[in-house]
Parts: sequence; structure tokens; C-alpha cells
Amino acid sequence: MFKKILIANRGEIACRVIKTAKKLGIATVAVYSDADRDARHVELADEAVHIGPAPSRESYLVADKIIAAAKQTGAEGIHPGYGFLSENEDFARRVEEEGIVFIGPKHYSIAAMGDKIASKKLANEAGVSTIPGWNEAIESPEQAVQIARDIGYPVMIKASAGGGGKGLRVAFNDKEAHEGFASCRNEAKNSFGDDRVFIEKFVEEPRHIEIQVLGDAHGNVVYLHERECSIQRRHQKVIEEAPSPFISDATRRAMGEQAVALAKAVKYQSAGTVEFVVGKDQSFYFLEMNTRLQVEHPVTECITGIDLVEQMLRVASGEPLPFKQADIPRRGWAMECRINAEDPFRNFLPSTGRLVRYMPPAQTMEAALPVPAGGGVRVDTGVYEGGEIPMQYDSMIAKLIVHGLDRDDAIARMREALNGFVIRGVSSNIPFQSALLAHPKFVAGQFNTGFIAEHYGKGFRAEDVPHDDPDFLVALVATVYRRYLGRAASISGQLAGHNLRIGTDFVVVVRGEAGEHTHVPVKIEVAGNTTTVSVNGRSYGIVKEWRFGSIRATGTCNGRPFTAQAERNGVWYSVAHNGRRIDAMVMRARASELLRVMPFKPPADMSKFLLSPMPGLLVQVAVKPGQAVVAGERLAVIEAMKMENILTAAQDGTVAEVLADQGESLAVDQPIIRFA
Repeated sequence: MFKKILIANRGEIACRVIKTAKKLGIATVAVYSDADRDARHVELADEAVHIGPAPSRESYLVADKIIAAAKQTGAEGIHPGYGFLSENEDFARRVEEEGIVFIGPKHYSIAAMGDKIASKKLANEAGVSTIPGWNEAIESPEQAVQIARDIGYPVMIKASAGGGGKGLRVAFNDKEAHEGFASCRNEAKNSFGDDRVFIEKFVEEPRHIEIQVLGDAHGNVVYLHERECSIQRRHQKVIEEAPSPFISDATRRAMGEQAVALAKAVKYQSAGTVEFVVGKDQSFYFLEMNTRLQVEHPVTECITGIDLVEQMLRVASGEPLPFKQADIPRRGWAMECRINAEDPFRNFLPSTGRLVRYMPPAQTMEAALPVPAGGGVRVDTGVYEGGEIPMQYDSMIAKLIVHGLDRDDAIARMREALNGFVIRGVSSNIPFQSALLAHPKFVAGQFNTGFIAEHYGKGFRAEDVPHDDPDFLVALVATVYRRYLGRAASISGQLAGHNLRIGTDFVVVVRGEAGEHTHVPVKIEVAGNTTTVSVNGRSYGIVKEWRFGSIRATGTCNGRPFTAQAERNGVWYSVAHNGRRIDAMVMRARASELLRVMPFKPPADMSKFLLSPMPGLLVQVAVKPGQAVVAGERLAVIEAMKMENILTAAQDGTVAEVLADQGESLAVDQPIIRFA
């Protein structure tokens, strides 16, 4: 076994590898860029080496710097994590040539399977069913359009070295094929250093199901069941689970056996994933093989009890797999939500900045330890309260993983864990995750990769988050207000006969848009630890375990336990539960009446400006002052978190002034263009 390894990555996956290494008594070396000087993985590792500026192409993607750091620190092996250089054939070969162990598959396996074009050819030769497409690198947008026409729309444009949703577009017409090809090439070059792109038929209404495989240097290969990864937004996975609620045991076995055969064909050693697209009749087609550890590997660890990182380390050190196919269990149900720094109410735009508050739910199972009987909660993260979410890397804050007795139990555990996940300072996709988990079709297991596009195709709004009892939120606001008021009434030194008298009748004013608030009369009574709030003829007896200044609120309502979030911001109180949030004030009836007649001051009219919808780098301004533009025309391109975002004209107009320079770092809502 290794004595010291280097992790050639950052964020949660670097922290994840460090946990298992420590369990095995292996010393760890972290690498970091300027942006990650104070990152969590740097703190957790035994040693850390600085490798360059913030852009990944100048740090995490520079093989020379990674190898030099390994030599400098005496690391015997390099674990690449996922992304960056993890599927780079040249890097794996160079590491081995330098006498260092690459903790992953051999370079020839990466060459055969990690390259999407090469893997398609090999799969065809092996008799594996593949999706129709053009498996040669495409040289120009015009060629991409012609190939797309020949295959038939819709088509999927993919970077050969792609992964994680980067360098991937779906095109339904010539215009989308032309623009998608250019964007894919740019993203692929920036993220992977390889701009080759190919095209294949886009199978409509598919399931995305993948098989986890493990191979060793002694010819042994096993599969560790499947993961259901069909809940995707723009081809990036949002929720993953294991097992799949869709496939049968016969299909599971057939997919697993085919994945093992493919892995053996390329002499695969280490953890890898064979991805399939599965039709509604459970027919399946080879999609690609990821020759690395997957982001969603924890759900497999939960249902099998096998530490995949540990097995990667043992295989890389020459040990045989300690189990055979028949020894691999499948216990309970696991689910993972990717918690990302993005604003779901602003079309999921990136949200960077400081984590002012970061309080994940309590963990009851750890990454490198066995899953407890009956399930639990796990959080894999690379951040901490007070740390930064930088714009140069992906948007992941954490992975929230739960394990339950069955699928319904896993969903219930996940919803409760999301309720207690406190993130402030940046926006997160937690409300969206909550909405997905509550959707009847998701609960029933009736979905495919088009689920989010179908149900949230016009964006995501606060009203899209269902709540089975909205009056509970009103009662919770009233309870928090009454607690603050009770504290104020208990202040000593008040004049006799003039002390604060609280009363019982109030109005909860729930904030609406354009000053159209909802006024809800309530009656609040306190007896011991119980606050009873009457709302719309219903009574809510709330016993709240909550401290002033805390955000997470737990307790019982009419005897049933709950976890929510509650906080005060001046005269406003905010509460959130099951993804739904309300902002409200609590006041006397007379004050409520006066508020109704207060004039509303509308916000400034910014309709003549193109505003930056996110923090990011302005990589292109496509127009000039005096230029006439038409609706849908490209105006600017912003790069944030390794993704290109094209801003287009909402309507016809004329450019009056360009207010930002190409190459400038933009803040959210910063004006870029003013129209006449």
C-alpha cells in the first residue's frame, strides 16, 4: 500500500479522497491555485503545493506542475479525482513514465474508452449496440450542420474529451447546430485542452442509467449495480439514485454483464463507469465509458457498503479485488442531490461569492466508513463557512447523500436533510431540488432525461415549489415573531404599569410582488413551551427547539417533527420549509390597515439596458454603438464556472452605448449595453 499520495484535484473530490487515505494511514499532498489558497482540501491534507494562477489551464490542467509537485513531496501515486486531467491519456502515461503510480486505469484503457470517438468504434467492433452518429472529429460549423441534417434532428453535439455536461449541446435545427458546434469546441478547449467534437442522434425520452465497474491488475472485473441519472438539467445531473426504479433484474444483469465485457476488452484496472441510454422498453445502448471516479459514486457506496476510493487505491497498489460478483450486496436505497451555487429563480445562473453561513445537516454516515443499519445522511463537500465560491471552477457546493430502507424512505430523508441545509451569501439550487423531490411523477419513478425540460421548460418560479400546508409557514412566522416579542417583554427595568403587553391578535403580512402583499389574521397564544397559532380556522401547536440568531429551526407541529429555516431581517421574517420560502411582517390589525394604503414605489426601469445576469468574465461583445439588432441576435458572451453563456437581444433595437469592456470581470446586474 502507498505511504503518500498526491491528489491532482480540488474541492469536494479532493476532500473525499483524503478521507479514505487517512482511514488507510496514507499521507496526502494537496495542490492548489491562487484561488484555492485557503480551500478546505488544502487544510485537510498533510502537505500542500502551490501550482499557479486561478485559471485551471494555468494550474490544475498543467501536467508538468502536478508531476513536479509529486516528485517534490515524494508522493508514490497520483489520484486525479474527476474532471481536469482524470481522463487524459497523455497525463496518465507521463505519470507512469516518471515512476509514479497513476491511481486510475492504465493509459491504454483511457485511450480506448476515455476518448468518446474511439470508444464508439471499439464498442461497435465488440458487437455492443451503439447510437447512430458521426464518430469522426468534425472540423467546421458547416460540416456539423450537414452531418446533423444527414443523421436527422435532433442531434447531440459532444466534445470527444468531454464530461460533466461540459462541451455538450442538443440541436433541433441548423442554427442550433451551427452555434452549438462553436460553443462545444470552445468549452472543450478551455475545460479539457481538446477541441474535437462529434455528433450522434439524440434519442428522445431516454433514461440515463450507468453501471459502476471495478477491475484489478489480475484480470478480475465486477459490476456494482446501476445508478439512475436521468434527472438532468442541460445534460448535467441533478439527482442520482441507486438502484434505478425503472429497470428489471434481468435488464440490470444484462447491462452489468455487458459493462464487464467491455471493461475486460480494454484490460480495465480501477473504478470506471459504463453509461447507457435506455429506452422505455428497457432496450439499452452503449453511450460512453467514464474512465474515472464519478461524481455520484457515493450512492453506489451506500447500497453496496464498498468504499470505491479505497478499492482504487488497493488496485493501484497491485492488490486483487477482495470480492467476486456474487459477493456484492444491494441494500436499501440511496439518493444524491448536487447542491450547486446557482440561482434557480434566475434561470440557474451561477452565484459566486462568500459563504456567509454554511451549516449542512448533521451527518450520520461518513464517506470512508460503513453505512449504518437503517440508513443515514452524508455530506461530501470542499467548502466551509466563510470560504469563497470562486468563478473559475464548477458551481458545486456539496453533495448531499441519503440512504434509506426503500425509495420512499430515501426521498423523505432527503427532503428533511434539504430543509436543514443552511446556505447564505450565495444562492443555491436547494428550492429546486425540493420541488423535484415533491413532484408526483418523480415520486412515482415516472421520468426520463427530459423531465426537467418538460416540467420546468419556462424556468423555475417560487410558485413551482408545492407545499402541502402553506398556512404552516404563516404559523411558523408568527411563532418566531412571538418568541422575539416575548424576549423583549422580559427585559428588566420596565416601569411598573408600563411594561410591554403582548396580546394575542395579529396580522401576518406575506410579501408579494409589486407591493401586493397578502394579509393573514392570526391568533397567537403561549402556554409553556407551546405556541399555538390559529390561521384560517386551523390551529398549529408549535414546540420549537430554536435559539435566537440561529437559522435552522427544529421542533414539532401538532406533535409531528419538522425541520425548517427561520430568521429575522429587520422588521421582516423569513421562513423556509420543503423548498418554499415566505418573507413576512407581523403587526397589529390597525397597522395592517394602514399598510394597505401606503403607496408602492416601483423599481427603476432598466429595460433599455443589457445587464449581466451573473458574475463572470466578459469574453465577447458582439455589437457596436449605433448597430441595429433584432430579437434573438447575439449581444455578448460571459464565461462563468467553465461554461459559456450567450446573451441575446430580447427585442429589436439599436445599441446606444457599450458600457463594459471585453475581458472585464462583471458583477451581477452590471450594465453591459445601453439601447437607444
